[in-house]
Amino acid sequence: MNTTALSQEPKRRSRLYYGWIIVILTFATLLVSAGIRSLPSILLVPFQEEFGWSRGGISSVISTGIFLYGLVGPFSAALLLRYGIRKVVIGALSVVAASLAITPLMTSLWQFELLWGVVSGLATGMMANVLGVTVSNLWFVKRKGLIVGLLTASAATGQLLFLPLMASMTANFGWRYAIYAAVAGVLVVLVAIAIWMRNHPYDLGIAPYGSDEIVKPTVFKGNLFLAPLQSLRLAAKSLTFWLLAGTFFFCGFSTNGLIGTHLIAACGDHGMLEVTAASLLALMGLFDLFGTTISGWLSDRFDSRWLLFWYYGLRGLSLLFLPYALDATPAMLLVFSVFYGLDWIATVPPTAKLAGQSFGKEQSGMIFGWIVVTHQIGASTAAYGAGVLRDWLGSYSQAFVIAGFTCFFASLMAIRIGRGMASKTRVVAQD
Repeated sequence: MNTTALSQEPKRRSRLYYGWIIVILTFATLLVSAGIRSLPSILLVPFQEEFGWSRGGISSVISTGIFLYGLVGPFSAALLLRYGIRKVVIGALSVVAASLAITPLMTSLWQFELLWGVVSGLATGMMANVLGVTVSNLWFVKRKGLIVGLLTASAATGQLLFLPLMASMTANFGWRYAIYAAVAGVLVVLVAIAIWMRNHPYDLGIAPYGSDEIVKPTVFKGNLFLAPLQSLRLAAKSLTFWLLAGTFFFCGFSTNGLIGTHLIAACGDHGMLEVTAASLLALMGLFDLFGTTISGWLSDRFDSRWLLFWYYGLRGLSLLFLPYALDATPAMLLVFSVFYGLDWIATVPPTAKLAGQSFGKEQSGMIFGWIVVTHQIGASTAAYGAGVLRDWLGSYSQAFVIAGFTCFFASLMAIRIGRGMASKTRVVAQD
């Protein structure tokens, strides 16, 4: 966002910078959004048993939701700039709460597709990684990597809190009660956002963290639908964009699309109780909370391209290990959960930083949104493809192995990002 400096006397800062309260509110919003997006992994088997839908059919709904969750990102960035964080988040949370409340009334697969594939996918997409990047850009000059890492880790915390609780409620009381509990969680966050969220430091007469200069935000005057497309057209000329988008495609392919959607069902195929399998995902969330936050700290200090190289390579090794862990002892699954969890979405902070360095503050929000789109296309592909492979072959092992090798390819792509950066490939906004 373009800003114009105001010549005002620096105001005395309170002990707690209000931007940290914004970070907490954003963390809670992203946490709930991620928790809602993780619910289908718990509902996959109960829906199959109650409604008689195939695993591939249910996976197609999850796939649609994941795709739209990512597709709305660039347009979410434009809406956040035009209408402000508070209004956009309140609207999105309200839609999520409504779609959840209607879910227990559904009886057909097309209704599940509408509520979870389309409505929930679009609404939760308004509260995706782009929101965290926007908050970081508007409220912070220093510690941006740490903030992006912390807010990205909220997805893991959402799993940590939601999955065991929702799985336990589903097992003991039925999936409908789990949905009602999720509605209550969304409403609590909605009220907090309505009371305490602010759009910009200027609203409180303070400077961004790490700066003494109070700046006034320039009103976004672009077309809400055309501006993101124009950003994509400009970004498409950059080799760096395609390398970042390509690596993020494989990131989504190997994380929420595959493990986030199908691990509980895969554990069930090997005789593990749903609550226990959900606890494994929650454990991954706990370790990812640390891994992604540390990744943000590392991206402030080290070359983000080499961080991506190691993250993708280690993730590939863990996915190749997973079929063996499923056939071995529970201790091996525990090892996988810890190792994979540390690396789950640690790729986001360095990817966001590289996007910001390459495309500038004004364009980075929408362009990073398009990079997230490719992430969700990869996740959508894996969510549907793994379900189909399971129906055809009776096992998820082949899907895990394929994802492992794609991660190795992504690590090689990450090295080539350096060449694009070395040549100073940069997109400059045009009038």
